[in-house]
Amino acid sequence: MNLVLFEPSEVGAILPRADPRAAHVLGVLRRGVGDAFDAGVVDGPRGKATLTSVDAEGLAFTFQATQEPAPADPIHLLVALPRPQTARKILAEATTLGVASMRFFVSGKGEAGYAGSALWTSGEWRRHLLSGAAQAFDTRLPSVARDADLGAAVAALPQGCRRAALDNYEATAPFGGNGISRPLALAFGPERGWSAPERDQLRAAGFTLTHLGTRVLRLETAVVAALAVAKAGAAP
Repeated sequence: MNLVLFEPSEVGAILPRADPRAAHVLGVLRRGVGDAFDAGVVDGPRGKATLTSVDAEGLAFTFQATQEPAPADPIHLLVALPRPQTARKILAEATTLGVASMRFFVSGKGEAGYAGSALWTSGEWRRHLLSGAAQAFDTRLPSVARDADLGAAVAALPQGCRRAALDNYEATAPFGGNGISRPLALAFGPERGWSAPERDQLRAAGFTLTHLGTRVLRLETAVVAALAVAKAGAAP
């Protein structure tokens, strides 16, 4: 946890001793009353928090903002709804690397039942965004949505995106980054690959079928690799 993140409503409130962030501040950072630590407000400024009291109930702190977050990179992920353990990795890693949005959709060859996982129904998914942002020392969270199918996910994309879909089977050219000189939409199919109708949908919607080489990657690995390539050459 490189950055301790707080919701706007938590700034100025008591942080309960049972909260994992309290354990991190006291046990990992070893901060005491009067000590400061790096903190930020979700989707807001980053700065320094200072402990003002510690007791059995919890931690009191003040927060001094020092820097507003940079705009999110204009990268939009469309991801065929994967098994929950894979989705957890994607949520955290894509947030760490920095994307504007993630849309998870039910695909033709995927398992529709994954949508009923506790990851999605309990709100757990947001915890993985917070973990990814804290790792990146950033406060910005991507927007996350779930769609009934690929068509709905494509329809929700902003206009003017460069569009690429990763495909191990029918792609004829490797995926290349452009330094994010314009917004980018990246689509990832399920483990079993895109269905024929989905490939037709993608082509009709302006997507180029592309690949990351001859090796077959896990979905979470493909997402990280594609984002690394996409960001190559981007201004710091």
